[in-house]
Amino acid sequence: MTERLPLYKSLANTLEGRIYNGDWPVGSALPTEADLCKNFQASRHTLRHALQILETSGLIFRRQGAPTQIISRQKLRRFTQSFNSPVDILSYPRDTYRVNLAEEFIEIDKARAEMIGCPAGSSWYHIGGIRKRQETEEIISWSDIYILPQFASLTTDPEHSQVMVFEQIEKRYGARIERAELDVYALAAPPDIAEHLKLKTSDPCLVIIRRYFDNQDKLFEVTVTYHPEKKYVYSMEFRASTEI
Repeated sequence: MTERLPLYKSLANTLEGRIYNGDWPVGSALPTEADLCKNFQASRHTLRHALQILETSGLIFRRQGAPTQIISRQKLRRFTQSFNSPVDILSYPRDTYRVNLAEEFIEIDKARAEMIGCPAGSSWYHIGGIRKRQETEEIISWSDIYILPQFASLTTDPEHSQVMVFEQIEKRYGARIERAELDVYALAAPPDIAEHLKLKTSDPCLVIIRRYFDNQDKLFEVTVTYHPEKKYVYSMEFRASTEI
């Protein structure tokens, strides 16, 4: 039996199709929320989740107090790379450890929802902490880790500070990683992150966002890590295939 899409995803797909077909040309304004709700028989809550997907996909631009603009007919292109294990996506030397400075149940606000890739208002458990080298105590990164509330007790694990959280979830709760996403971009350190990393707010950071999905394609962990300039190098090697 095929599982039905959530209403907001179904509506997002419909709106995306209308944009791709040119019903609303690039440069034009999307109909008002009231008109869209009426035309597609959707609640305002469902519509706003759908519009958030379109905005994340690079199809529309929203600004408070102004009409929503169509800025592209097609989604932003995403390129994927296959790995042998989630550990390959981002790993740290075993001589590092994380110090948690925040452990809390939270409700995701709009700004975090857009970055994380989950609905605003959803409940998560947030772990915020710095990663250090054991010998020198040098701070090499700050991480905001968001996991489903039912996994919150993993912070009591004796190995929590040195083991990647997704590994703990797999081992302790039996969740199986079926798919993972990775976003990488540069950013001037936000004030609160700069304070933790002992940086100036103008100093550059490498930001890496990892999203982990289970075998039901449900998002169960998101990690947003900030690396100060020259503190972290991620290397990959590619070899030519010998297959004919």
